[in-house]
Formats: sequence, structure tokens, C-alpha cells
Amino acid sequence: MKIAFHGAARCVTGSKHLITFKNGKKLLLDCGMFQGMGKEKNALNRSFGFDPMTVDAMILSHAHIDHSGLIPKLTKEGYKGTIFCTPATKDLTGVLLEDSAEIQEDDIKYENKRRAAAGQPYLTPLYTIEDAKKAQEHFATVEYNQWFDVMEGVQGMFTDAGHIIGSACVHLRIQENGEQKTLSFSGDVGRYRDVILKSPQDFPQADYILLESTYGNSLHDEHTTTPDQILQWIEKTCLNKKGKLIMPAFSVGRTQEILYALNQLELEGRLPELDYFVDSPLSIEATEIVKKYSQYFNKRIQQVLQTDSDPFNFKGLKYIKTVDQSKLLNFRNEPCVIISASGMADAGRVKHHISNNIENSHNTILITGYCEPNSLGGRLMTGAKEVGIFGIQHEVHAEIGSIRSMSAHGDYEDLCQWLACQDPKQVKKLFLVHGEYDVQQDFKSRLMRKGFGDTEIPEIHYEIGLT
Repeated sequence: MKIAFHGAARCVTGSKHLITFKNGKKLLLDCGMFQGMGKEKNALNRSFGFDPMTVDAMILSHAHIDHSGLIPKLTKEGYKGTIFCTPATKDLTGVLLEDSAEIQEDDIKYENKRRAAAGQPYLTPLYTIEDAKKAQEHFATVEYNQWFDVMEGVQGMFTDAGHIIGSACVHLRIQENGEQKTLSFSGDVGRYRDVILKSPQDFPQADYILLESTYGNSLHDEHTTTPDQILQWIEKTCLNKKGKLIMPAFSVGRTQEILYALNQLELEGRLPELDYFVDSPLSIEATEIVKKYSQYFNKRIQQVLQTDSDPFNFKGLKYIKTVDQSKLLNFRNEPCVIISASGMADAGRVKHHISNNIENSHNTILITGYCEPNSLGGRLMTGAKEVGIFGIQHEVHAEIGSIRSMSAHGDYEDLCQWLACQDPKQVKKLFLVHGEYDVQQDFKSRLMRKGFGDTEIPEIHYEIGLT
């Protein structure tokens, strides 16, 4: 068999890995959208690097758009097979893909106004809301820890990745020429001390491993708890400077973790009396889905549920649904906290909030997770003094902060712990995906010292035979 890396290769988004078996059948692991990436993004998202009509089956690790976001384009261009995932992933992916389509349609309208003025041809979105709805007809769900038939000669199994609700590591048993080979794909590995989810599970010995490496050379800050860090920023921004605290947050996972932390502060009697806005219809839907799958919560939050029926709700929390309600927040002068998508600040309502508040030194933009370097969030984190938003240049006077402890991605200790159930001598080859190249090089050195001697960092569209 052969494997080709058509995304998340020496970068952190666009996860797509295509396995071609000796009988000619093809299996796709993830079908993610490239995010951030500057001017490269559009070209990368418009070309798969393979023909969707030739793919026979697909397995989706989890719902995040950088893993699922091009599924409607895949089905629109001729993919007719099944998309296997966990039940929670199916529910979350449905709402995320429709939201992605809506954002694209809005962005294209803005871009086409600019193109019309410049005499350039119009663009069309990668897919529409209708395309996103049709794609959901291909989904089939499988619970964790159950082997299922993917196609002739290939079985799959999901184990809990501990990254977001429903996230899975994918394990394959492949029969070729009377010989069995095993391949494991990490998806995104969560943390072993996550405040909401269970830890990533051990998995069977693999011959080949595809491992994410987002934080392959970093350790998360464990010295201060997330509620304490959030409280420090609330006090500094809202109480001392009388400004707005704007928190870009992914709708799935990060928003719920922030709400849980704020709820903890209220239970401890430490939450300042302010208005706390969640300005994202998608985040509202995602939070309801997360609550639906409470069986995936860890023991700590299960205990909390015995005395607090809704650990994501607290005094002062308000959900913003309509565009008009969102716009009214721009005219608000009182201190408040605004939690809004997207997490990289590259799309969605948070981009408008940043645009309207970034020039005021009383305000703070608080980054709560990984941002691709070329995204708006990434540029702010690296100290940009001026940023372009919706075609307008803004001087950065608001304070820019970050909370590293909130990442849903495991750091290098978590990733090494995930690998600890494996005998390195039996792993024929380990591929590092879903990471920046300099980070991957550091992580590769660490893994080789741990005995994973054949570790490779594939580049985009690289294909290799697995013997």
C-alpha cells in the first residue's frame, strides 16, 4: 500500500491523508480545510491533489474544520462512499459544515465587491449550505473500541482521543497478500489532564503511525489554573481598565472550557459581576451537543454534575444569536467579556469585535489556543503593531494576551504519553503531521531518542510505499 499526504504536511491545517491499497482501493483519512495560510489558502483549498471520484471510503477523526471542512467539496465533486465517524462527531460536523458554508458565502460577497471594483472575475464559494447538508447523508457512526468493516480487507476502530467531544484516534487492520499490517492515525491528541474530557486511550501495537505534532516542542503552563488566569485578565481589563475583554474561541471545545472555568469561579464566589456574552450561534448549538454526550466527560466533571446540573452556565451569561444583537455590542461602553468564534480570529463575528475594539488601549484581545502564524490571531500574538481587517488597516493599541494552558492539543509530554503503549522497535515508520516544520524537527529528534528511529516529516502531496 501507499500513503499520500495532501494536507497538514509541515503545517497545522488541512488534514488529508490518502491510502491506496494494492487492489487499487483508496481510503481517505480526514478531509480538512486549510486555515490561515495567507494567500496560499484559497489555492490549497480548491485543489485536493487527488480525484474525489476515485476514493472508496473515508474516516473522519473529529469535527474541527481543519479536519472536516472540505467534506462538502469532496461529495460535491463526486465522492460517493461512506464517511465513518463517532456519533458526537457526526452531530458536531453537521453544524460546523453549515456554518463554514455560511461564512464562505458571506466572505465571497465581500471579496466579489472588491473584485468588481478592480475589474477582476468573481469567485464562487468552495461549497454552499445545501452542499453541506447533502454531505451529511454520507455519514455512518461507530462507537469507540469496536472494530468495523471499512472495505474488503480493511477494518477500522476508534479510540478516544480526548481532544473534543467525539474526537477519535483511528486504527486500521489491513490484509494484503495474506499479511496483516496495522496503521494508527492520531487525529488530534488531547491532554491527559483535561478539565472536561477523559484522557486519550491506549491503542493496539501499530506498524505505522501518523502522529500530530502541533505542540511537539512545547509544554503547557500548568502552574496557574485556567480559571485563575481568566480571572486575572477579567480583573485587569474589565475592573481596572474598564475595558472589554474579547476572547476568540473555537465553537467546539474551547468555548465550553471557558464557560466551565467561569462557572467554577462563580461556584467559588470569585466571578466578578459583569455581563458575559457568547456571541456565536454555532457555539450555542455546539454547547448543547456537548451536553448531550456527557458520558464522555471525565470523573471530575461527573462529580460536578451531581450538584450542578449545568456546569456551562452561570450568573451574567448571555447568548447573542442575531446579527443585530451582535452589532449592538459595538456601541456598549460598559466593561464586559465577549467570547466569540473563530479561535484563530480569521472569520466569524469575533473578527468584527476585534476590528471595532483593537485601537482602544482599555481593551484586551485574549487568545485562548493555537493560531496558525498567518491568521489574524497569529499575527497579533507575534506582536504586530498594525493589522488589516476587512481591508482596513488598524493600529494595535489593545493589549494582546494569551492563555497557553487552554490548548486542547497535547504538548510533547502528552504526545509521548500517547505513544507510551507502543513498542518503538515494532513501529516500522512514524510520520509527523499537523505541525509547523521547525516544531516537527525538534519533536522528531525527541522521538528518535525514545527509540522511534524511522521518523519522517512528509511535505505536501508526498507519497510513499509502506512495505
